[in-house]
Amino acid sequence: MADLTPTPDRPGLHVSKPSPTAPATGSAVCHCGAAATATGDSQVKALVEGYTANHGAAHDRMGW
Repeated sequence: MADLTPTPDRPGLHVSKPSPTAPATGSAVCHCGAAATATGDSQVKALVEGYTANHGAAHDRMGW
């Protein structure tokens, strides 16, 4: 399986939850240089919401 973890060269968002009882983990890297990680379902949910609202494709909507 390929490594899907985002990097500055391959920005993006990656979330993993290997089983229903395991905590989710997430990492995000934006082409603007912002990066974050999270562990736990609620923290990963907040990471995804923040990334989609303020980074990644959101930059395209704002003309960055």
